[in-house]
This record gives sequence, C-alpha cells and structure tokens, in this order.
Amino acid sequence: MSQSTDAAPATADDVAPEVADAAEPVVAEPVVAEPEPVPAPEPVSATTEEQQSLDLDALPSGARGAVEAVLMVVEEPIDEVSLASALGLTTDRVGFVLAELAQEYDEQGRGFELRHVAGGWRIYSRTDYAPVVERFMLDGQTAKLTQAALETLAIVAYRQPVSRARVGAVRGVNVDAVMRTLVTRGLVEEAGTDPESGAVLYRTTTQFLQRLGLSSLDELPALAPFLPEVDALDELGLGGTA
Repeated sequence: MSQSTDAAPATADDVAPEVADAAEPVVAEPVVAEPEPVPAPEPVSATTEEQQSLDLDALPSGARGAVEAVLMVVEEPIDEVSLASALGLTTDRVGFVLAELAQEYDEQGRGFELRHVAGGWRIYSRTDYAPVVERFMLDGQTAKLTQAALETLAIVAYRQPVSRARVGAVRGVNVDAVMRTLVTRGLVEEAGTDPESGAVLYRTTTQFLQRLGLSSLDELPALAPFLPEVDALDELGLGGTA
C-alpha cells in the first residue's frame, strides 16, 4: 500500500530562527507632553493720553478760543510752555495763536490788548480807554472797603512789594478777589515781578497816600498795634518782600 506524499502544514515552531531574527523590532514612540495653554492677554485699553486730552478742534473757536478762555482767567502772565501743557498743544502753535490774537486785537481796536510782560502773556485794558476805566474806578470808590479789603491793603502797605501768595499766607485765605478790588479802586498797583518765582508783586499807589493824608510810606503808623500777624512772618520763615 502506497504512502501519501503531501507534507503537513508548517507550524510556528518550524520557522527558521534566522527568519524570526530578521523581523524589525517595534519601538514605542516617546510621549511628548502637550504645552499648557497660555492665557490670552487682557485687551489693552485704547484710551491714550492723547485721547484723554481735550479735543480743541471740536470747540466753537478751536485752539484760538481755548487760549483766549485761559487768558481771561489767569491772575498773572502765563508763559507759552504753561499754556501748551495745559491745552495739550505744541509751544509753536501756542506762540502762533498768541501772536495772531495780539495782532487781531490791535487791528480791531478792542478795549483790551494782549501784552507780553514778565515772560508771559496777559490781557490788559487798552491804554486808550484809560479815562473810561478811571471813571469806573472812581465811581466804585463811593462804597466803603470791607474788613477783608482793609486787612489786605494793610499787609500790602507794610510788606510792599509783595505777591498775592504772600498776602494770602498772612491772612490765611485766598485774596485774589480782594486784590482785584484794591487794584480797581486805584489803591494797589503792580510793581514788577519776583526774580525767583516770577510772581507779580504789588505796592500801594499815590492815591493810597492821598486817601490816608500821607506824604510818604514813612508816615505810616507803627505796625505792631495794628497788624501783629505780619511780625510773625519772620518767625515762620516768610520774611522778605516776595
């Protein structure tokens, strides 16, 4: 009886060792940690210093009107740098506006003029209208001075030339309105500026002496009985004429 020639199927154990060795090994890829999400930056405010500044061009008269408005309220001449800083303008533009306004006032013959004095600019009554101003001042003198005005006038008389800031320091209150009254009455006038601070200094006028019946300031009565607080200035380090 003949034997079958069919070979039995090969098993895993029958695979040649060299074939198994030829198989490429499986290498595990390294695990890369994902970066932590970076929080989105907070939105930056679009508001800048320039946007916070006044939009002068939106005003009725623009920069010219803004400069005029400030000039109408300043108590002392203001320089171009201070004006430029307050209004957010360049000094060149402020200088141009000031020169333009001064020329315009002169050409129109306005009752006031823009003068450059003591290193700054300020609006003054025009000299041509002095008789009108004098009449107004004389009419205003019919009313009696208030106690505050008398005290302020006494300080100016004894400490002149003196700035409004120094007078206010003596009285302990703001004296701007009172000083304007005294100037309007012709009892006090400007006497230049302090070389260190640039503040406007004030002194009494000839009319002040006439109203008191004095020929000179040397005839003023002794200070101590009437104004003791002025003597205390030296103790406070406020002595001097500024």
